[in-house]
Amino acid sequence: MRKLRATVGSGLGKQAAGQERRKKRAPNSSQAKPSVPKGKIFECPGSPADLASQQEEEMLQASVSPYHLFKNRTEITAFRKSLLSWYDREKRDLPWRRQAEDEADLDRRAYAVWVSEVMLQQTQVATVINYYTRWMQKWPTLQHLANASLEEVNQLWAGLGYYSRGRRLQEGARKVVEELGGHMPRTAETLQQLLPGVGRYTAGAIASIAFGQATGVVDGNVVRVLCRVRAIGADPRSTLVSQQLWSLAQQLVDPNRPGDFNQAAMELGATVCTPQRPLCSQCPVQSLCRARQRVEQEQFSASWSLQGSPDVENCTPNTGKCQLCLPSTEPWNHTLGVINFPRKASRRPPREEYSATCVLEQPRALGGARILLVQRPNSGLLAGLWEFPSVTVEPSGQHQCKALLQKLQSWAGPLPATHLQYLGEVSHTFSHIKLTYQVYGLALEGQTPMTTPPGAQWLTREEFYTAAVSTAMKKVFRVYEDYQPGTCKGSKRPQLSSPSSRKKPNRGQQVLDSFFRPHIPTDTPSLNSAAQ
Repeated sequence: MRKLRATVGSGLGKQAAGQERRKKRAPNSSQAKPSVPKGKIFECPGSPADLASQQEEEMLQASVSPYHLFKNRTEITAFRKSLLSWYDREKRDLPWRRQAEDEADLDRRAYAVWVSEVMLQQTQVATVINYYTRWMQKWPTLQHLANASLEEVNQLWAGLGYYSRGRRLQEGARKVVEELGGHMPRTAETLQQLLPGVGRYTAGAIASIAFGQATGVVDGNVVRVLCRVRAIGADPRSTLVSQQLWSLAQQLVDPNRPGDFNQAAMELGATVCTPQRPLCSQCPVQSLCRARQRVEQEQFSASWSLQGSPDVENCTPNTGKCQLCLPSTEPWNHTLGVINFPRKASRRPPREEYSATCVLEQPRALGGARILLVQRPNSGLLAGLWEFPSVTVEPSGQHQCKALLQKLQSWAGPLPATHLQYLGEVSHTFSHIKLTYQVYGLALEGQTPMTTPPGAQWLTREEFYTAAVSTAMKKVFRVYEDYQPGTCKGSKRPQLSSPSSRKKPNRGQQVLDSFFRPHIPTDTPSLNSAAQ
């Protein structure tokens, strides 16, 4: 991949002339190749795919109003210098940054960046630090990860969410070790092409930070920064806007410090140019920010009673309506200020599903109480993780006890139906599904050892909390534990066969209940609150 140098007003004539100059300078196969500095790669800018991509970018630039672009190379240089100077002073001390800076081996450096970037997807930095540190201690190289089992990977990943990330990370490590000779691909293109689960952003981050490739990256933080700096108000998920953001990122990336520049842009979005309360006074590129300029101009106009002053620089497209500006249905809102950009697209609500699940426990098992866990299939949601026996049910809850009991008996053999007790419900929201669990409990009497078929295991409570179980299952188990603190020492519980079968108390009983019931504050979090 080449280093894009597209600027406003560049044309095909300049491109052809530049291509001719590159051909004249290109060494033939008999000439010695130049030495490659540590951490740098050299690119061939004259390939047909490269020229086609450059031509496509120039056509895109020509169709966009100059208002949403950088005026000239001077502005771009000023942006780079200001951002990198700020980053050198203010960057957070994070373990993956230290490892990338200190590691001399390119493959180990790229592996460290890869792990951090995958973990940071949809997850806050504060949460990732502990997981990343434990991961690198357990599997410091690609070879170590390739030799690990999926069970071990899921166990360490438990609680981090989006579990397919860990699985694909291990699949990628095995491919590098088994098919690529233990060496990571060196460019963003080959990283995205060869490694499972590596998309355009992750590939660009690895290539720029680990190998010094001058390629831009666009994540959620960079989207926010670029949309505000260039007043892009259209939906960032649209094809046109996405292409423009990637084009701007490629224009801006510093060829001498691409990895630092990309991290600086993300750092700016994470710590200063935040979604709701941006710290504009601390922004190193505020003088180049069109959103900030508009706010300042409005403030100036208001102080002089000149509302609507024509001095505000606006987008003036050559033809038709600008497809990068705020939509006419959602014009500039002066109360929002810079957070007019980017406009948040409406999200489709998650699909609602329901499940009946049972905590089956042997309180008096030899060696201590045991609970039954079964393993999920190796594909789909929460693939390969362990859970309490569960069945999918309808929201009405009809017939769920019978279906759940049949499921339990398929794992543990004959069970007493009269002891199955309804305990409550808890909800957990995944990326696209809101799953509500109807929680049941069943405590087995005596010390009779239960069979353990393949795909099932009996664990102690301590083992449960260190097993490869999802956050949702830990929430289910808390409902079970909260129902009666401590272990279920055979104590009798009220028989509640299903949520729909419980009888409503009469009016007199309701009065008595309300009198003796302790006061619970209205802002107390409920079990139904969804985890992010």
